[in-house]
Amino acid sequence: MIISSPENNYDIVVVGGGMVGASFAHILSKSLISSCPNILVAEATVPKTDISNQSSFDARSTVLSFGSRQIYESIGLWEEIEEQVCPIFEIQVSDRGRFGSTCLTREEHGVEALGYVVENTDLGIVLNTQLSQSESIAHLAPAIIEKISPKEEGMTLEIVAGENRFEVLAGLVVLADGGHSPICEQLGFEQLKESYNQHAIITNATFELPHQFCAFERFTDTGPLAVLPLREFNGENRCSLVWTVSAEESAEYMKFDDDEFIAKLQNSFGNRLGKVIQVGEKFCYPLSLSLAKEQIRPSLVLLGNVAHTLHPVAGQGLNLALRDIDALVSTLSSAVTQEEPLGDMATLQSYIEEQDFDQQKFIRFTDSLTKLFSSNNQSNVITRQLGLLSLELMPAARKTFAEQAMGLVAR
Repeated sequence: MIISSPENNYDIVVVGGGMVGASFAHILSKSLISSCPNILVAEATVPKTDISNQSSFDARSTVLSFGSRQIYESIGLWEEIEEQVCPIFEIQVSDRGRFGSTCLTREEHGVEALGYVVENTDLGIVLNTQLSQSESIAHLAPAIIEKISPKEEGMTLEIVAGENRFEVLAGLVVLADGGHSPICEQLGFEQLKESYNQHAIITNATFELPHQFCAFERFTDTGPLAVLPLREFNGENRCSLVWTVSAEESAEYMKFDDDEFIAKLQNSFGNRLGKVIQVGEKFCYPLSLSLAKEQIRPSLVLLGNVAHTLHPVAGQGLNLALRDIDALVSTLSSAVTQEEPLGDMATLQSYIEEQDFDQQKFIRFTDSLTKLFSSNNQSNVITRQLGLLSLELMPAARKTFAEQAMGLVAR
């Protein structure tokens, strides 16, 4: 439910109502429906809830893994999201100009789809609409958290909403306000950062041929080039493009006019979908691996990019965050059952211990893929050629790789 002023006390305050923060609030409230904590979501921007607004050609997109679908299904939210997604039936992985490739299919792995591409606006509208309709979640937006101070009984938040100021006490604060969190800086959280010296150029493109629900992961000399299927837009065969280039080249690529950019893209991607007809507005972001040195403190936990920011190769960022959420909610559910404080350090430590293996595994997975497939060092070239050949010839290896890509993790 949308509110204009918060109460004085909440069991949980979620800072950030984006995809991670809103998903956490929903999953927690649906999982603890009989004994749901008092939850406040504070978001800095006014949320969009008008699903009738048509998507734009340039809408940014996110890949949801099959494992993420299962998480949303468990709380009855997938039915709303499914109407907005484009499924991935096949993933083609190749190394430009060299032998070695593999293909993952839904039939081989016995799933309805290997993953789903959803436009961020569409997913945000579904989540925000649910927030506005929830009777167990208070949604305050726009709201700025000016300060968080630890107290013996939890955390005190100083919140500015419009012209009003509020002080709220929370038993647990969940920080999900993105990779450049001012609250983390205020509280002195340190980040371990490693620059990849790469930039991601993100845009949407129209191709001559329909994508047939196939995603492409093409490794080029500059880095991975992902072409992801999108829902049809005005009868056009539209795909989302995430093109990794060197930091030096990115400025040149961004200066290209559409014809120059299309020619460069066609040369790198090839003719798998025929000619590139059109590209949309281009966005450019520096890429790095960023990990918080600590993800928990008494009455405080970090979720999403503020906890770990990954390279976009294999599209694991939001999916890892959703698995973190699933694990945290499971831990908090046990604490509620045992009548233990939600912000107790022992409770939060058990969450980290449970999820650490999953986090480290997928961080290594994306980091290794990025470094292996962004280097022209001869030993790396040979290693990745043999790796792709092994995936193609060995079903067991392909199954393991596919399970990683689909976010299916045994706990």
